[in-house]
Amino acid sequence: MNLENMTMVTEFIILGLSDNPQQQVPLFLVFLLIYLITLLGNLVIITVTCADPRLHTPMYFFLSNLSLTDICCTSNIVPKLLRIFLTGDKTISFAGCFLQLYFFITFGCVEVFILAVMAYDRYAAVCNPLRYSLIMNHRVCVLIVATSWIIGFLSSEIITASVTRLSFCASNVINHFFCDFMPLLKLSCTETAIAETVLFVLTVLIPAPAFLVTLISYIYIISAILGISSAEGKRKAFSTCSSHLTVVSVYYLSALCIYLRPNSTYSQEQGRIISVVYTAVTPMLNPIIYSLRNKEVKNALRKIIAYGACGV
Repeated sequence: MNLENMTMVTEFIILGLSDNPQQQVPLFLVFLLIYLITLLGNLVIITVTCADPRLHTPMYFFLSNLSLTDICCTSNIVPKLLRIFLTGDKTISFAGCFLQLYFFITFGCVEVFILAVMAYDRYAAVCNPLRYSLIMNHRVCVLIVATSWIIGFLSSEIITASVTRLSFCASNVINHFFCDFMPLLKLSCTETAIAETVLFVLTVLIPAPAFLVTLISYIYIISAILGISSAEGKRKAFSTCSSHLTVVSVYYLSALCIYLRPNSTYSQEQGRIISVVYTAVTPMLNPIIYSLRNKEVKNALRKIIAYGACGV
């Protein structure tokens, strides 16, 4: 292909989730509700864990960081999608598109690390309770979270750089609702093998080990729970594990279905549907599944509300 005779792309057009004009307002309302619930739920988690000294534990420290990541991830994507629904303006600048891709990958990497360390935290609490305070001390927790963010930014920079090196000179229409890796590869008029290899290698090096840590941690946790003699103790422990495993399973399965497949077998229609799960639905469900069903969080929230009412 002679690239010199073709006009290079300076902006992209994001198709969104539907071309039907009658569906734009209902979709806008649905995603606006999802976004508001996500912001409210996760902000409640962050506020409660910071305000109540009894929640200054490793588990809630990781939960608050997970909530922050969910807010950032959703805010990176949903506001632009809402604008598309409301105004019909589907354009996004070249730089804006790659910034969205960069932050999407960053927050995704950070989330898989936090999910993994949350699983390990529960493993340490259940299987090594006497050494728990030594294993998961404050310094270790802060170091883990800081490392997660650093690796997330560095990994995203490598992946995004591999995509920016491609040439986009034919179509500029992204058949997706945000600037994601695979849809951008579909638009490239140059060879994408290097970018695909970079994504695959970093996926194997980052999310795959994080998933293994999560899986192995819960294998040990479940083994320990089976050894509990009390039926009530087993029920409570399994209830906590099942909630975490549900979110982890949905997140990993939806993400890996897209990013561990070769470009030739990638379906853009399937990609859009699956992406909704881990970019909008999962961040909304996380605070409900992890914390809003938790008695400690509920009690802390009631005290904050009561204190605010007394203050007024």
